[in-house]
Amino acid sequence: MNKNKRIYTVLVVDGSGRGAAIVQKYSQSSKVKKIFAIPGNDLMQINSHVPVKIFPDLKTTSVTEITEICHREKVDLVDVCQDNAIEASLVDKLTKEGFKVVGPTRKAGQIEWDKAWARNFMKRYKLPVPFYKVFDSKSKAIDFVRNKPNKRFFIKASGLADGKGAIPAENSKQALEAIDQMEKFGSAGKIFIIEEWLKGEEFSMFAVTDGKTFQIVGSAQDHKRLYDDDLGPNTGGMGCSSPPLIVNQNIYKQGESIITITIKGLAKEKRLYKGVLYLGAIVVRKKVFVIEFNARWGSPEAEVLVPGIKTDMFDIGMHIVQNNLDAIRIKSDGRARVAVTGALRPQAVALEREIFGIKEILKLHGVTIFGTRVKHRGKRYFVSKGRLFHIVGKGKTIIEARQKAYSAMSLLHIQGNNLHYRTDIGSRDVERFYL
Repeated sequence: MNKNKRIYTVLVVDGSGRGAAIVQKYSQSSKVKKIFAIPGNDLMQINSHVPVKIFPDLKTTSVTEITEICHREKVDLVDVCQDNAIEASLVDKLTKEGFKVVGPTRKAGQIEWDKAWARNFMKRYKLPVPFYKVFDSKSKAIDFVRNKPNKRFFIKASGLADGKGAIPAENSKQALEAIDQMEKFGSAGKIFIIEEWLKGEEFSMFAVTDGKTFQIVGSAQDHKRLYDDDLGPNTGGMGCSSPPLIVNQNIYKQGESIITITIKGLAKEKRLYKGVLYLGAIVVRKKVFVIEFNARWGSPEAEVLVPGIKTDMFDIGMHIVQNNLDAIRIKSDGRARVAVTGALRPQAVALEREIFGIKEILKLHGVTIFGTRVKHRGKRYFVSKGRLFHIVGKGKTIIEARQKAYSAMSLLHIQGNNLHYRTDIGSRDVERFYL
């Protein structure tokens, strides 16, 4: 190694499987010597090529403490991957303190943390969106629903709700129940949206931008509902596949146009957007409509897209913060990936249980496990609640990737038979593959 070559320290602000995938990718850079993760998780070190220090007792919104760590550890690059941290102005604070930060400011990130503002922004720039109305009054929302008895809606909390703030309603009764549920989201649900439920197929597209130029990194198809066949409540995501075959040339161009208009619109409104922009969209009769924007990588989308990036992640981050993203070309390996999310069985009581099979999965070729809520003690692993990990299979085709992911998942079990996962991740594209 060149003795004069400088090596760097990176801080990743996230604790999910998304953060684990990003930590792994930074660790593959020859320029990175050490990684910090806030809060991080116990499985991040498994896939990292360099030491990873986590801070499990810190929140991503602990702005003062995170700033102190950056100063103390002389962090060279900070990647803020988490929505609450963006809303809490972490990017603004760290940038003001002189740190190089990947991620949008609070003002630019409003396109995620304030869905009502975001919908009105989209309307101003004539982006294709479902019919919607914004409410801050429960009684007015109830009157609106009662006047449209045969409509299907989504009721959405305007603020951040851990990916669970969008409630589908098949009829007026369910819509009224969903309006009542807005209260459980606290301040995030004080303002909410009632939106037309479009019938179509969803996908997400991800762009990296320095606020002026952007590059599309890839697309994915998330499976948000808890059970097979898209049944049950929305979750943060129960699995994902990439690339989704619904994204043909025509759909790609429409998505690219939407992202172009959005980045230019944000810049025009003095909200220069730097980082990853997530377009959540739905295809209805070959036309793309915007479901949402997120101000960071999604999870489990990051778990199928970030591992495929061939370009040095540290270089990408530095080109974003230095406003010269057009000086590099972001390349991917072209492989298909399927992520299957493992969770605690929904009916299970939230007690700590041992999970078995992780050591066997680590020996498999073409399979990666990204942890979320797995605790590592000595040679044993424990889980207690919620989404726990993501098993990612890689292959030349969706068939191969899916087979690897589910074969690996079959090796895992949680004490008391308490593992839950969907069995239909990527099934739409399996059907297309054989057509």
